[in-house]
Amino acid sequence: MRRRIVMSMLAGVILSASTFLGAGPAPAAVPADAARPAASPARSTDRVAATPRDAPFDAPAGTAADTPAEFGTDWHDPLTAAPPVARPATTSCAVTVAEAQFRDFTPYRGTYTPPSGCGDRWSKVVLRLDGNVKGRQFDRLGYLHIGGVEIFRTSTPEPSPDGIEWSVEKDVTRYSDTFRRGGDVEMLIGNVVDDTYTGVLDVKVTLTFYAQGGAVKSAATPDRVLTLQDGTLTTPRNSERIVAEVYATGSGGGCEEYWYLTVPDPAPYSCKADKGPYREVQIKVDGQLAGIAEPFPTVWTGGWSNPFLWYVIPGPRAFDIKPIEYDLTPYAGVLNDGRPHRIDVSVVGVPAGQSGWSAPVDVLVWQDAKRAHVSGALTEVRAGDLTNSSTYTPGSQERLDTVGGHWLTTAGYVDTSHGRVWTTVRRTLANTSAHHWTDGENTDALKATWTDDETVTVDGRGPVGVRRTHRTYTMDGTTTLAADDRLRTVLTLGDRAAADETRGGRRITWSRLDDTYAGDATYTANVPRDQRHAVGTTSERYRLYGSDGCYDRVLVTAQGVLTRDRGDC
Repeated sequence: MRRRIVMSMLAGVILSASTFLGAGPAPAAVPADAARPAASPARSTDRVAATPRDAPFDAPAGTAADTPAEFGTDWHDPLTAAPPVARPATTSCAVTVAEAQFRDFTPYRGTYTPPSGCGDRWSKVVLRLDGNVKGRQFDRLGYLHIGGVEIFRTSTPEPSPDGIEWSVEKDVTRYSDTFRRGGDVEMLIGNVVDDTYTGVLDVKVTLTFYAQGGAVKSAATPDRVLTLQDGTLTTPRNSERIVAEVYATGSGGGCEEYWYLTVPDPAPYSCKADKGPYREVQIKVDGQLAGIAEPFPTVWTGGWSNPFLWYVIPGPRAFDIKPIEYDLTPYAGVLNDGRPHRIDVSVVGVPAGQSGWSAPVDVLVWQDAKRAHVSGALTEVRAGDLTNSSTYTPGSQERLDTVGGHWLTTAGYVDTSHGRVWTTVRRTLANTSAHHWTDGENTDALKATWTDDETVTVDGRGPVGVRRTHRTYTMDGTTTLAADDRLRTVLTLGDRAAADETRGGRRITWSRLDDTYAGDATYTANVPRDQRHAVGTTSERYRLYGSDGCYDRVLVTAQGVLTRDRGDC
């Protein structure tokens, strides 16, 4: 019987709050190439991450003659099918905010100074990370703070022996309040470099500011961007809209980086959690439930025991980790009293005392410029019973079926200079999954769906406004370790969203997103890297269309060669 060795996908990175924020080093990574007998979906071997755009949108792809019979010592630089950040044709100013080589768990520390020559009300602010690494290395998780505000979270690519370059872009315009002031910079991509893991992560991060001018106006952004102070939040007393961002990340520290595979007792599986795989990220204000959300089931770039799935195309969001957003406006009347209020973020389903999740919080605030104090009240907090049921069925194919879900409604009003404004937030979560595996976990499979539906209704400032968002995340994969030690992973991931905004019953904006990844890769386990004889095909199709137009791009790779890169609409 082969028994899987449980590996951390972001090996050596224990995401307790202290370690992730650079307070101390984590244990060294277990050698990925020493022994990997396990066929377990989310386990990682080598690693990958970031967002390169080095291939032109309609670049000619490789041909069958260009495609090798198996992976070699080099492959295409990592890239995704996601659209580049649109830039206005106005004056721009670039500021380098971090430039470092990450070899250990020592944060880069520097100072940010606002740009000169582009004003202080920008139409767009774009972050860009450029990096390179060569040799052997795990995927690593990283963050960037300016003035204490987390503006970026990412993971890194696993390199080829010959080396790779990559880049990531992100629209960070919403943090303009932070960028108008100088402040401390802290960046960390925790890494371990030794005789086996030789990859030094060499990165540079810049911010490019685009001025307003002509028909290009400054962007509508929050008036303030706040962080918690010792777990408390003090908002300006004239706040009329409040949104919390939580960069919730399950990674490092064992099984929580593949929480969607955990099982309760008595199921015989290597990753345990008391109540199984259901996870829910909750935010509370002064101990009262204020928001719920499904975490995105990110597959890091060494995941599912098969690095050959991710060398060129990562899974959705692995390069640009998006925060969960909670509309806390119903609580504005409570928060606007000028006193600090306790803000707590927790993850339902994590076994007591177990680490593995990091959840830093930014708070975006819009203020009433014509009133020093905006009073109001929280009028409703109703929550359904949290459903979390896992059923274990023993057999030659062990099976765990999970059903989970929850709903929450909050409502409140604020008395502003333009009248009383009511805000109601309704959110409904649901998760179903079927996990089956064989003795020894030599076959391990999961099919799961998560939905997160949110409706925000604003009544009192003109016609009633309604914003509806329906999010769906999917995962369908199987990893099998055959008797000849050939390990094969077949996997499909989906990130979908439908958003609509109406005013007075009339739709004013809408969008539909469908980001789908598919991969099939096979290699020989338990042998040195140069004897793996790996083959694999991967693809991504990113479709985004709606009232702002459309974008559609397809990428396909084989054995690390980009064989198709096509854009259409």
